[in-house]
Amino acid sequence: MAFFDTHTHIDYLQRFSGEPLAQLMQNAADQRVDKILLVAVMREDFDSIEKMTALFPQRLYCGLGLHPLYIERHQTDDLTELEHRLATRDPACTAVAEIGLERAIPALLTDELWRKQCEFFEAQLQLAKQFDLPVNLHGRKSQDQLLPFLKRIRLTKCGVIHGFSGSYEQAKRFVDLGYKIGVGGTITYVRANKTRNAVAKLPLDALLLETDSPDMPVFGFQGQPNRPERILEVFKALCSLRNEPPEQIENTIWQNSVALFG
Repeated sequence: MAFFDTHTHIDYLQRFSGEPLAQLMQNAADQRVDKILLVAVMREDFDSIEKMTALFPQRLYCGLGLHPLYIERHQTDDLTELEHRLATRDPACTAVAEIGLERAIPALLTDELWRKQCEFFEAQLQLAKQFDLPVNLHGRKSQDQLLPFLKRIRLTKCGVIHGFSGSYEQAKRFVDLGYKIGVGGTITYVRANKTRNAVAKLPLDALLLETDSPDMPVFGFQGQPNRPERILEVFKALCSLRNEPPEQIENTIWQNSVALFG
């Protein structure tokens, strides 16, 4: 039995901490985190992410994509480069990620930038469809805006709604389309009633675990960079919310994760 951290930025964790990648991977392995998905946020990350992934075959996977937070920096040529990378990808590149829509930052919601967000999101969904890859979706304050795109552009492998923090009803709409729900540090905070209730009620086979390392710190580690090994804290919180035995939860989520991103 083991864990799969389905959403990390450990390239940034390594830069912040100064630790060798081998040490970060060993720290994760010590807590039975056997597989990790490393997702990109901009074109400049692609080379380093592919090189990091190649160092740990069968344990480290990657997703390539253009994150909406950096929409001001993204250029049309970046989509062309992304298409080329996906067309010539190594088997360890298992997702188009991290992509989506961002509505929490007012500066990114001008007519021009919102239109550009939507155009880049749609283009990357089309690439995922073209190359039969799942997506790892960013939807901060934009979950309702994601849905029309996902209904219109139906993916074979769908993907996951990363960092979900919403109601059961919101989550169910994604699950009904075939998407998984990314369960992270949010549920370790007792005050997050809406999200905790959602993951307690959703089908177990609709859930994945993630840390978003070095972001989304779990309770008790506020102010510290998050790490893949702290997925164990997310798992414990999830077990406290579910009726199934921990062994069943761990096994089902492992199978969900490997089937999608492994």
